[in-house]
Amino acid sequence: MSTSISPNTAVIIVAAGRGERAGAEGGPKQYRKLGTETVLQKTIRAFTQHDAIACVQVVIHADDHALYAASVAPSPKLLAPVNGGATRQASVMAGLKALENNGHDFVLIHDAARPFVEADLIDRVLHGLETHPSVLPGLSVVDTVKRVGSDGMIGQTVPREDLFAAQTPQGFHFNSIFEAHQKASHSGQSDLTDDSSVAEWAGLKVLPVAGCASNIKLTTPEDFKGISNRMSIPDIRVGHGYDTHQLVVGDHVWLCGVRIPHTAALSGHSDADVGLHALTDALLASIADGDIGSHFPPTDPKWKGARSDQFLEYAVDRVRKAGGTITHMDVTLICEAPKIGPHRDKMRQTIAKIADVEIGRVAVKATTNERIGFIGREEGIVATATATVVMGSSSYD
Repeated sequence: MSTSISPNTAVIIVAAGRGERAGAEGGPKQYRKLGTETVLQKTIRAFTQHDAIACVQVVIHADDHALYAASVAPSPKLLAPVNGGATRQASVMAGLKALENNGHDFVLIHDAARPFVEADLIDRVLHGLETHPSVLPGLSVVDTVKRVGSDGMIGQTVPREDLFAAQTPQGFHFNSIFEAHQKASHSGQSDLTDDSSVAEWAGLKVLPVAGCASNIKLTTPEDFKGISNRMSIPDIRVGHGYDTHQLVVGDHVWLCGVRIPHTAALSGHSDADVGLHALTDALLASIADGDIGSHFPPTDPKWKGARSDQFLEYAVDRVRKAGGTITHMDVTLICEAPKIGPHRDKMRQTIAKIADVEIGRVAVKATTNERIGFIGREEGIVATATATVVMGSSSYD
């Protein structure tokens, strides 16, 4: 899902807590490592890479500035951190005050200890803000819920039909939630545990939207152990792409970004480069992000005669913004002519340059169709491609 909201949304990441329930080992939980990144850095990256986010304001403990500086990578969207307060409510208020004069329409407020927030969840919250002042993501409670009595025994089964387990990011119209927090502070109301509670207390309508099961909050040592075990299994994606174009009257073809003289031309809305089209689809498939036609409709005159290198560059950018590292790309061209061998290395170099990867991570090969079918009759050319992507990796290591 992609959002149509203009990038005038700020994010407050609450990172001022001590995280005692996570155990003392390793220090505050937001600065502990998950693979090559800290929890906080992974959380920040989820928002700085989202197109609709204008800036990210982190609220930290006054004692943590050195930890923060050592744990977080710079980003044009990342503002200097501000100090939080004694409670979560006070820390959010500090973040709102820091953003007060920036003119943001919307603000998302997120727990630093939820590093697995996905772009689709952010999109759902943002879309909800188009029609509602407050949006709360969460999950319906599926387990049977019991209330324990004062004697330590089970006293009651709680109906679960209307129960909703709240998550973050919670979204708000900036002025509405700022005013709600100010009213709560002035009235001495300081025990509200999340920002939707502040909104409810102030009389704002809160829209529930679907959360995400993977958007867990790291709270206990067991949470960190479970995540470490999960992250030890790399999230490797392999996307597949296929494209074909008809051969018509002409004097050259574009294949894998290289112009090759030929006795015919490939027919298409753009330059009809089947190799780059198949590879673009493979990359988009690796992050389940539609196909080339959904991003560059052939009915749009803007793409008439367009070079396909921009399609591949776009797909590469989408993969990286989703947290993926491209580790390998493989294209197979199926045609009787032209001969691909003399152009293979230039094709590999072109793809490597567009994708900004080492040439050793790009394979291009060709085969004929043994004079069988439309390919054998030289009526068209086919390309297949695969792209291997490692999600959540910041290097090839």
